[in-house]
Amino acid sequence: MVTLSDVRAARERIRTHVHRTPVLTSRAIDARVGARVFFKAEIFQRVGAFKARGAFSRLTLLSPEERSRGVVAFSSGNHAQAVALAARELGVHATIVMPKDAPTLKITATRGYGAEVVLYDRLGGESREGVARKIVEERGATMVPPFDDDAIIAGQGTLALELLEEVPDLDLIVTPCSGGGLLSGCAVAARGVRPAVRLWGVEPETGDDMQRSVAAGHPVTIPLPRTIADALQTTEPAARTLAIVLELVEGILLASDEEIRRAMALLASRMKIVVEPGGAIAFAALLHGKVPDAAGRRIGVVLSGGNVDPDRFGALIAGVEA
Repeated sequence: MVTLSDVRAARERIRTHVHRTPVLTSRAIDARVGARVFFKAEIFQRVGAFKARGAFSRLTLLSPEERSRGVVAFSSGNHAQAVALAARELGVHATIVMPKDAPTLKITATRGYGAEVVLYDRLGGESREGVARKIVEERGATMVPPFDDDAIIAGQGTLALELLEEVPDLDLIVTPCSGGGLLSGCAVAARGVRPAVRLWGVEPETGDDMQRSVAAGHPVTIPLPRTIADALQTTEPAARTLAIVLELVEGILLASDEEIRRAMALLASRMKIVVEPGGAIAFAALLHGKVPDAAGRRIGVVLSGGNVDPDRFGALIAGVEA
């Protein structure tokens, strides 16, 4: 299992490559939810999402020989961009497998960082892992998965180290949850630094693979989730992330697409920030009273990404009561 020492080592490796993102507050939102809320704004991270942390953490461990053969990743967007950026800065060729229906903004950005993009049809049943593995075998490249990797998990955990340095007396931390890399990394770091802190992950209602897996005690596979939170469309968590979640996390909460839209609208109207649907889901759960024992607490909420097309963002929050 990933340890606090692993997270601290990752922080040293990536220190010159990623931003220390701000922690934002809003008195209006505090009053609305009845708690003190501290937003870790990964929307201001490089590539616009926390994924840069894990990507640099993994790629900085590559040997010279591995760098010469390149890397392969699969992602609907944020991990894709992060690996592409890290590869460009470290002089490594990156091939990214992305779904044809991924947001155009994310495909364009990934290519803009210099990566080779290979598109696949997930709605038609193609497996992103299968496509990626074939490329790895053909080229002898190194696979860089979005969450099923110790170095990736450790890199994501650096976020929690920063958050607790700024707000050391947090009672709760709430993060988005997809495959579990962010949640498990933050759990290792936060519980290592502050054992009393409690953590919750939040998934889309239609993408509850982690919640089901926690209940079952082993990874559970679900159909491709249909949700506005495109960054959270996993179908199964990794065994390694699930093991950490089972040991260190209080549980997994769910938020609906409509609740996510309301959270996005409130963040835009009150704090003047643009957060993508998957990035706003942790706040959506808090806003709608789904986080247990939140009243009066000091709560860290991770805004994990801001990569959303302006037109789509406008359409998602149009007419939504904030």
